Amino acid sequence: MSTLQVAQAILQEAALSFLGVGTGRAYPTWGQMIALGRDFVSVAWWLPTFPGLAILLTVLAINMVGDRLRDALDPRVG
Repeated sequence: MSTLQVAQAILQEAALSFLGVGTGRAYPTWGQMIALGRDFVSVAWWLPTFPGLAILLTVLAINMVGDRLRDALDPRVG
């Protein structure tokens, strides 16, 4: 459950930062990077794409680690 909560916290922080309600401009966040790059998508597509991919890969990796831990530590299997 904790790995799911960590992934959810990352997504929530990115969403709040994208909306401008996050940590502010003092700390760069992935959501803020996507929001700032949104205006330049037609010229520089990589500005919002790479932070979005970083969020995707990080959350996916955390979920996969949690799934593997559950498989390894589940006493009901086998």
